[in-house]
Amino acid sequence: MAKKVTNKTPLFGNRRSHACNATRHAQKPNLQKITLDNGKQVRISARELRTLNKVNKIEA
Repeated sequence: MAKKVTNKTPLFGNRRSHACNATRHAQKPNLQKITLDNGKQVRISARELRTLNKVNKIEA
């Protein structure tokens, strides 16, 4: 099992129909499983992965 590194949690809100009915809805974070150079697998968000790629800290 890959260790979750990020502290992002789901966002909660309502879905609204045309009749204005409210249904609870969760938007889950976009977690990606990557393997580090030392062979360990971690789960980080896609935004964090893009940032780490940008500053050349990690290559996935």
